[in-house]
Amino acid sequence: MRSPLLLAAAAALALPAVASAQPQPGAGPMIPAAGPVLHLTISESIESTPDMATINTGVQTRAMTAKEAMSQNAVQMDRLIATLIKAGIERKDIQTSGINLNPQYDYGNRTDGQNGPKFLGYEASNQLTVKVRKIDKAGDLVDAMVAAGATNINGPSFGIAEPEKLLDQARVKALKTAQDRANLYAQATGFRSARLIGISEGSDRAGPIIVSARAMSMDAAQTKIEPGQISTSISLGVQYMLER
Repeated sequence: MRSPLLLAAAAALALPAVASAQPQPGAGPMIPAAGPVLHLTISESIESTPDMATINTGVQTRAMTAKEAMSQNAVQMDRLIATLIKAGIERKDIQTSGINLNPQYDYGNRTDGQNGPKFLGYEASNQLTVKVRKIDKAGDLVDAMVAAGATNINGPSFGIAEPEKLLDQARVKALKTAQDRANLYAQATGFRSARLIGISEGSDRAGPIIVSARAMSMDAAQTKIEPGQISTSISLGVQYMLER
């Protein structure tokens, strides 16, 4: 006796051939249908150890004039960039991600709205996004950033520098899963085979939760960074024609 799930699948697939052959939005030329068309969305992933990390860093400075705040900031930023290059980071892997200059006020001295806020000066900040291609040196690099005057560090986020081989493995895995599932539907609903008639693709390169520098071990010896593993994922939309 067939289960309710398979009976439901059979009812859904037992559509008139003309109706099931209607083109989908964005699909290619319509293929004459000999049977109903089954649409599946399959996602598969490959687990691997990351080979690169991205760390955000920068410096903040404060002075009574905007010019002085920016000047001090430029000096500290030059020192930070020089430290990164000395540590083996190529310039192509160092990117400015934000420059900000804002006046700072103290609103704590206001009494019944009679006193205005106290002007404290200008705060300048310059942020960098740094790609680290030697993860085993990432902890040392974080310590070097701090020693060079970095006032904020966020990350790391991990990734794969060249993910295409892993994506190909995920594609093969997804296609096998899709064919197995299509064959299951075909057999459960009284059809002989499932013939592939269309594929569309999307990808999702997932990684672990980004770890704030405050959560790292900041002992005197060395900052510890553990890369763990990340998923390289692919999502396929596939269509099969069920044939008797």
